[in-house]
Formats: sequence, structure tokens, C-alpha cells
Amino acid sequence: MFSGMNYVYEVYKEKSFSKAAENLYISQPALSAMIKKIESKVGMPLFDRSTTPIQPTDCGKKYIKTAEKIMDLEDEFAYYIGNLHELKTGHLSVGGTYLFSSFIFPPIIARFREAYPHVKVSLFEGHTPLLERKLYAGELDIMIDNYLLDESVYEKKIFMQEHLVLAVPVSFDSNKRAAKYQMTAEDVRRDVHLQPEFPGVPLKKFQDDSFVVLRAHNDTRERVEAICRRAGVQLNISLKLNQLLTTYHLTEYGMGASFVSDTVVKSLPPDPNIVYYKIDDPETVRDVYLYYRKNKYLTRSMAEFIKKAIPSVK
Repeated sequence: MFSGMNYVYEVYKEKSFSKAAENLYISQPALSAMIKKIESKVGMPLFDRSTTPIQPTDCGKKYIKTAEKIMDLEDEFAYYIGNLHELKTGHLSVGGTYLFSSFIFPPIIARFREAYPHVKVSLFEGHTPLLERKLYAGELDIMIDNYLLDESVYEKKIFMQEHLVLAVPVSFDSNKRAAKYQMTAEDVRRDVHLQPEFPGVPLKKFQDDSFVVLRAHNDTRERVEAICRRAGVQLNISLKLNQLLTTYHLTEYGMGASFVSDTVVKSLPPDPNIVYYKIDDPETVRDVYLYYRKNKYLTRSMAEFIKKAIPSVK
């Protein structure tokens, strides 16, 4: 009954069917028929046609007040949509593991907030299975992870590539046998390990050392196992942990060698108590992906965040 409220409101403003019809660019009979159709739906007249100028009935006055509220709500919603399109309002929820939440997301969020200060950004930290559940449920808009998710469910864009390196406490005697393969944290930061001419270390030089590794059913652990199988090495595992950063910190304290991503080395302050080694194996290379749900409406804020995260995306 309010689909034609603009016709009713125009008659109310002009207090004349003929003037209202002229403003609406329709004939007076067509306008009269439209008003009668609305009155039929309401069940009583909206205008007292016996007066000059015509006046709204009591029911008509209530209809007008209700129509004004609806028009105000429509204007408010149109204003909101305009702000949303211009990113003057809105909300974005992103998530990653502890490593990505601590070191990868902050600079991206900072760039996004600088460009769009009115959009609220929430950052969620968790393990990969939990992040995927939240992404699937719509609780997260965007997720960054190095694990391969179901491509039939999620859109993915390559965010970056990272490489596993061997981190060994400087106190371990094995370093003496591998002197020509050694790298510092600064070397890793300069991507020396990515240079084809730089040699990879034979893992057998460390087969007697203690290792701290991630628990099973983890991408890094699976890659390390494949690397060791090809190298014919059985690791002497002293500790199994849940977080890559924890294994690295234990290596800092001399509790065991570990396999870490160059993302970790580049993100943390250089530590002179660790020696790094390149490993020549295809499993050391992995892509890190930015994910979002397929068939999910890609909001303007999501699109702009992706551009800030991956500048090559247009």
C-alpha cells in the first residue's frame, strides 16, 4: 500500500490532483486512478475531496506521516550506501596464523586504514582449521595462509612466496663441518638463499643434532619429512611443537636446530646466536595465499584491502 506513496504525497503537498499530476508528468485521470487503487488497499479514503483545496482525512494524515518516515529511512539507507561505496563506513574481518597476524597483516592494515580510516578492520588470530571454519561461516572476509584450501569453495590469490631454511644454534659443533654453507640473518634478508649459485647444505652434516619440529599434520612438518626422506636423513627430534615461531625461539636458546620460513627470519630482529643454511629441495618453496569465499559478494572494502595486500591486483 506504500508502493505508490509518492503519488499520495505529491497530492498532499499540492492540495490538488491537477497540479500533482502535472508535477508527476502523468494525466489527472491516471493519478486519480492510482490514488483510488491505494485507498482500496487501505480500505478507506485518504483525501476529503469535498473541500477546496482538498485535505487529507485522519487516515490520510497517518498515511502521510508513515510515508514521511519511510522516505526518511530510504534517504538514510541511500546515504549509507553512498558512504559504503566511498568507504566512509563499513567493517572488514581478516585472519591468519600467529606468524601472519603478527608480522604480515599489520603493515597491510596500516596502509588500508591510512587510505580508508572510517572502515573498521578486525584481525583474528588462530590455527588454520579454525580460520577456515570462520572463513566458510562468513565470520572472516579474508584469510592469509600457506595451506592449500579447497579451490571449489574458496577464491585464492598468490600473496607471496616463502622458502624454508635450516636454522642451527651457533653453539652446535655441526656448524664447523658446514662453514662454507653458512648464512647470517642479513644474508637471508638479502635473499642470498635464493641465488642459484649459492650452495645448499647437505643435511647429513646435522644428522646427529637435536631438532625441534612442528607436530604432524602441518604443512611445514610434511615438507620437512619429504626433504629428509630425499636426503636420506632421520632427524633426531627432541621436541614437537604447535607454532613455527616457538621452534625458532627454542633454536635461539640453543635447544635444537629447526626448519623455519624465511618470512620468520625477515620478520624478527637478527639473532647472532643462529646460523642459517640453504636447503636444495623443491619442498622448501611454498606459496602463501590470500583466500575469500567463492560466491560471496566481494565488497568494496574487501576489494580495496586485496589491492593493498597485493598491489599487482587491479
